Amino acid sequence: MFSVIVPGRPCLTDIVAVDAQPNGQATKFAFTFPLNPPFTEVVVFFLPGTVLPQDTAAAIYIQLPESTPSPNGPQFRFIGALANEKPSAVFKVQGGSSPAPPRRSEAEEQDEMLDEGTSGATGAAPTNGMVTLGISIEPVQTVAPQVAALEAETARSGTSTDLVRQSPEQRQQKGLTTKVLAQRIIGNAFNFLASFASSDPSNKGQEVVSLKSFQDWWAKFERRVDMDPTFLEREDPGASG
Repeated sequence: MFSVIVPGRPCLTDIVAVDAQPNGQATKFAFTFPLNPPFTEVVVFFLPGTVLPQDTAAAIYIQLPESTPSPNGPQFRFIGALANEKPSAVFKVQGGSSPAPPRRSEAEEQDEMLDEGTSGATGAAPTNGMVTLGISIEPVQTVAPQVAALEAETARSGTSTDLVRQSPEQRQQKGLTTKVLAQRIIGNAFNFLASFASSDPSNKGQEVVSLKSFQDWWAKFERRVDMDPTFLEREDPGASG
């Protein structure tokens, strides 16, 4: 039903059903793979022909090795979900690789050097072990609150699952996309059609534009969108088409 890609590694297809039912309809699945080489993202996607039951979603969980073992063992952490209308996604995995340590004062660094000389470093992130990626088919009403909580946490921390990080200015522009693009499309059409306007004596000299001129603009506009889908994002509202 599913497959996983860890960047830089072969596509994973060795899925295991962990709750096989008598009727053969499992709802929980798992992939297991090494922590190394380090990674920060995983891609999970439906295989062709996969359709989830109505009103369900595929919740994605990950279990990473712990630097300090806990009595109950490593815990699964929710990292996102898939659905019939979203059959693939890139999921950010905090802890998939060792992050850069925070900058410390000179005194703190000297203390750590002394500690290492006596008892060795402690609290280091694990560098080996196995990762388990779990996929659970659950009701939408169960998954939706987890997705909302994860999005809220992501917004607070400033992290993103986008493949390309955006600056605050770019994120603000993205929020205005619908309004700005509408203004730019109208501006593009106005500038093109203005040169074809002619006075209509039968309507008190009002300027009019023929339907053919509009059709010519639309054909030109479509060609430009096909050649450069992002041109409106760079163009000023008053720019010519």
